Order: sequence, then structure tokens, then C-alpha cells
Amino acid sequence: MKFLSSPTRFLFFTGKGGVGKTSIACASAVQLAEAGRRVLLVSTDPASNVGQVFGQTIGNTITAVTSVPGLDALEIDPEQAAADYRERIIGPVRAFLPAREIAEMTEQLSGSCTTEIASFNEFTGLLADPTLVADYDHVLFDTAPTGHTIRLLKLPGDWTGFLDTGKGDASCLGPLSGLEKQRTLYGGAVTALADPSVTRLVLVARAQASSLAELARTAEELSETGIKPSNVVINGVLPDTAGADDSLVVAIREREQAAVADMPASLAGVPRDVIELKPDNMVGLAALRSLFDGSTTLPMDSVSYLREDIAPSLNDMVDDLAAPGHGLIMCMGKGGVGKTTIAAAVATRLAELGHEVHLTTTDPAGHLAHTMGEGDALPTLTMSQVNPAQAVQEYRDHVMATKGKDLDEAGRALLAEDLLSPCTEEVAVFKQFSRLVNQARRTFVVMDTAPTGHTLLLMDAAGSYHREIARNMPEGAHYATPMMRLQDPDYTRILLVTLPETTPVLEAGILEDDLKRAGVQPWAWVINQSLAAATTTSPLLRHRAIQEQGPVDSVRARAKRLAIVPLLHEEPIGPKRLARLAS
Repeated sequence: MKFLSSPTRFLFFTGKGGVGKTSIACASAVQLAEAGRRVLLVSTDPASNVGQVFGQTIGNTITAVTSVPGLDALEIDPEQAAADYRERIIGPVRAFLPAREIAEMTEQLSGSCTTEIASFNEFTGLLADPTLVADYDHVLFDTAPTGHTIRLLKLPGDWTGFLDTGKGDASCLGPLSGLEKQRTLYGGAVTALADPSVTRLVLVARAQASSLAELARTAEELSETGIKPSNVVINGVLPDTAGADDSLVVAIREREQAAVADMPASLAGVPRDVIELKPDNMVGLAALRSLFDGSTTLPMDSVSYLREDIAPSLNDMVDDLAAPGHGLIMCMGKGGVGKTTIAAAVATRLAELGHEVHLTTTDPAGHLAHTMGEGDALPTLTMSQVNPAQAVQEYRDHVMATKGKDLDEAGRALLAEDLLSPCTEEVAVFKQFSRLVNQARRTFVVMDTAPTGHTLLLMDAAGSYHREIARNMPEGAHYATPMMRLQDPDYTRILLVTLPETTPVLEAGILEDDLKRAGVQPWAWVINQSLAAATTTSPLLRHRAIQEQGPVDSVRARAKRLAIVPLLHEEPIGPKRLARLAS
């Protein structure tokens, strides 16, 4: 593998969720450790599964991987890091302040800003403090899905710039109070990230047009911060031996070859590795050792469980969704599972039934236009995107025109500087989101939400807003906050979208538990891109289909409703193909 040739001290693996970053990072760590290097594998993903891959508990402290001498691992749990961070700030004053003030401080430090800052502290410490990783030859970071990764990697520059110009008096000051003494550390992190002799940034994608397009966007955004991607890995490519006579194999290979041939120019000149699709999931040491092997041994078995026994179609589920005549339908799940596609298919089916439908996305990657494609427009279907950059600018302008209008010049300068905080984006996007929630009183609103980390932050923002409104309303007053709408099962139907694989199902289950803790009950699960629900004679694909049964059974055990969508011969782009997907 080119990306493992003369490896640097730090290696980052980044890309859209579901492309195999964890598998590649773990396999790389194993290869380096078995070559005699001391290696630390670090996960900063909100839905980390490094422990599952190695079959042991890792957690928030550096832990030896028992099956691989020389390899240690660490999972930075953002929620636990935030809790520890809150306690470091509140702990010293807990005995001196009234309980009400402590409760208010705790609430102020319970938002997404604190979670990001706490993770940032852990991240920069490992990258910039030589004493923390002095015992290791290499430190590998298994980063979170693309949107979260970009924010994580951009945080050092953003926070350094913000602290350089002083801070105002808005929402981020509580969390920032714990950062002021570590500015030297931030500078070291920025320097290490931008130095190619120290850090290698490996971009990971699947051989799919949307995956490669997002990877190009990632490369461009990182380049703007001074961080140049060094390698591209295209993972899970169907090998030549998969079955040339199988129509699904032919269709997949044609799609993959076309996607790679049309790779964006910004990626074309970057050193590239290709990893073939393997028969088995990347769980366990033997599977990890085989990942970089150039040959794929085809399994002998070819039995698959009956397609008709799997689950109802998405169309049947949408018919049930249509019954109330209006409402909010949200597709949630980890990035890369096809939320955009499922949201578009649901919206298309509702519009075909004659309903007024508004389809929107809060995903910064904005895949919606690509998925809808070109075709016969449906007259009752409208579309929009909550653009984070535009939302942030509108929010900043609004705050300056309202909160800032009575301030003197110095006060306005402080407020403007405070609005440069990365936390501003969460607030601004939520403002746009809340308008769409209310629109569902009269029509159907179908939302393609952002990847899992963003989704959780979005729900957290809604919860904070709910508490703020409730606190300021007269007792007994009638009101409905966006969070109350989300918690109302007659108003909001949440579809958890996943893939028929162990890790995506595990991550969707974690998301479901988080939603329930927020008082939000998922309405149904959708398993997307199922080989078991498709038609194939390929031994490799049929073997992959067999392995879907465990994850599907796991979903059945916890889902009230379930639909399974097959992997299709054609990419589901445009209204006609989306309609076929649902049926």
C-alpha cells in the first residue's frame, strides 16, 4: 500500500461514514505493529467501534490490544470527554455556589460546543504534546465521518484565531474558559497537521460517484486550512473474480469503473491505493491481516436465505406514513448509509400518492440535488437545502442587528468576534431547521439529516432550545417547541436508516438509544443496499448476502417496523429510479 510506504509519525484516515476508515486504520495499525513498530490507534469518532473490531473493550484510556503485541488503542468518547471537561470547570466552585447557579452552569456546559471543545482538548494533546506519545513510533487516528472530521481538523485554526482576537460575551465563553491556558498547545497541533513530514492524511472513499465527490470537497476544504491530503484509498472495489456472468456484478463494476474514471481533478493526481471487497466483514485479526492482500479467495458456499421472507417493501411503509396526510418524516443514521436516497424515495412516493411534499437536507455535503437527478418533475414535490454557510451568515447578521444595535463600537467588536466561534454554525443551522419542523403542520416535510454526529448535535440543540422556551413562558401557557414536535409520535416519524452490516447496525442502535434518552421514539428502521434482497448468482455477493442475516436479525429484535431495500442494478438517481427503489 502506497499510504503505508515510509509512514510518518501521525496518520489520519478520513472520509465519508461507512467507507471503511476503521477497517483500514485497524489493519494499518496491525501491519505496522507486526513489523516491529510501537503503534497507538486513536478513535475520535462519536460512534467508535475499534473495540468491536479487535473483540475487546478499549475505552477512554490507552489500552493494550491483547492479540497484537506493540499495539495500543484509545477511544476518545466525546460525551465522556464533555462530562469530564464540565467537572474540571464546575468542580472547583461546586462547594461555594448555590445549587441553582451550579445547575445553570451545568446546563450552559451541556451543549454541542462543550462536546466539541472537550474532544478538541484530547485531540490536540495527543498531536502536540510529545510526552503523551513519546513511546510510540506511529499514532494512527481513525477519525469521524467527513463533516465531523472537517470541523475537528479545522478547530485548531478556528479556535486559535478566535482567541488571538479576544472573546466577546456570547454563548461560547463558558466552555472557552477552560481553554485559555493551552494556546501554545493549539499552535503545536496546527503545525503538526500541516507538516507533511510529520502527518500523512489519507482520504478514504468507495468507488461511487457521490463518495468521490464528497472526498474531493473534503480535500479542498482541508487544503484551504493548509492541510494537504497525501493519499487516496478506494475501498471495497468488486474484484474481477466476482462473477462476469452475473448482471448485478456487471452493473456494480461498470458503476465503479465509471466513478473512478470520472474522479474529480483535485483527487486525480494524489497517490492512490485500491482495496478489493472481501468475502467477510473486517472483524477479528485474521480478517484485518487479509485486507491489504491483493487477491480475494472466493467462498465455496452459495446458499442465501429466501428473499421473500426478508421484510415488506419501502412502498408498504410509505403507505402507512401517508395515512395522517401531513407530518415530519426524518431519515436518521450514520453517514454513508443512504439517508439521502431513502428520503428522496419516500418523498417521491408520497408525491406520487398526491400529497404536498417538501424534501430538504441539513447535510453540509448537499447530496440531495445529485440524488434527485434529472427527470420528470413531480408537481406536488418541492426541495430545499439548509446551507450551513448561508445560515451562519444570516444568523450573524441577525445577531449584530438585534443584540448588537445598542452596543458601543467596542461592544459590537466583541460581539462580532464571539460570532466567529465554530459553535455558531450549530445555532444557525438549528434556526433554519425549526422553521421546517413547523411547516409539517400542513404538509409532509421529509428531511435528509446529516451524518450521525451532526444529527446528535442537532437533537441536542433542539433540546436546549426547548428548555429555553419553557423557562421563559408563563406557567400554563400553551406552546409547542420544535423539541416537543420531535417527541410527538403523531407529528414526527423517524426512520433509522442503516446497512445490513454489523458496524452500521451497531451504530444505528446507539443512535436509537440516544434518541430515546431525548424522549424521541424512532418509528421504523430501513435497511438499505441489501444483497440478500437483491438477485445475484455471484459466489462472492451471495456469501456477503449470507452475512447480512445476523445484522438483519439484530434489527428485527428491536424494530417495531422494518423495510429492506435491495441493492439495485442502477444507481437510484431521478424520480423514476427512486420509485422503483421504493417498490
